[in-house]
Amino acid sequence: MSRVRLDRLLGHMGFGSRKELRALLKAGRVTVDGRPVTDPGTLVDPGTSSVAVDGEPVRFQRHFHVLLHKPAGVITATADPRQRTVMDVLPEDLRRRDLVPVGRLDKDTEGLLLLTTDGTLAHRLMAPRWHQPKRYLARVDRPLDPADQEAFAAGVPLADGYVTLPARLEILSPQEGIVTVREGKYHQVRRMFAARGKRVVYLKRLSMGPLSLGDLPPGAARPLTAAEVDALYRSASLPNPDDPDVPLAGPPGL
Repeated sequence: MSRVRLDRLLGHMGFGSRKELRALLKAGRVTVDGRPVTDPGTLVDPGTSSVAVDGEPVRFQRHFHVLLHKPAGVITATADPRQRTVMDVLPEDLRRRDLVPVGRLDKDTEGLLLLTTDGTLAHRLMAPRWHQPKRYLARVDRPLDPADQEAFAAGVPLADGYVTLPARLEILSPQEGIVTVREGKYHQVRRMFAARGKRVVYLKRLSMGPLSLGDLPPGAARPLTAAEVDALYRSASLPNPDDPDVPLAGPPGL
């Protein structure tokens, strides 16, 4: 990719505001190819320049991806004047203005939510053709039975006449099961159970495509591992833009 300003590169990588970066550079804490650099306008090539802060190499990333265990009572939005959003939940070191949620979880639903700065990836993951399988733990107010499993497997006619794609229902206990769907209609899992005369009293997303929630507690978040990022791009049939073999192309703003 073409050369970019050093302060923009460091800002993109989360090293602080413009004011903080100027102070960082002025203190001689940033080196380029082994030499201290104090000018924020110095041009560097992210693909070939060796940039370090306090002696630690800066590994350039075009995009960032965060896995959040969204707690109940939080809306899937990046900003809202009245309600707590997923951005309010993220720890400060993972919070970025360019992160966007991939899909949405209802306010009362908890579980796995992916946030990414890669708009192309987000669009692909949400497009009907590329919808990822999503697994939910659901508790309902009435006992589940084999007829519910058969109905889910055949596709459930919802109240508005839409018939869902075939889904899987695994019964864990009389009123608890795991549902796997391959589409993302509004309130889909709740509406599927409602069509069977059952009300969902608890809903938690366990996985989406190659990503699993694991033991991450509600309200906690973490960056995706390199293996998870690779698997995610493969599942969307996209090249990983941070793969060394992919030609460099700068992110928005660089």
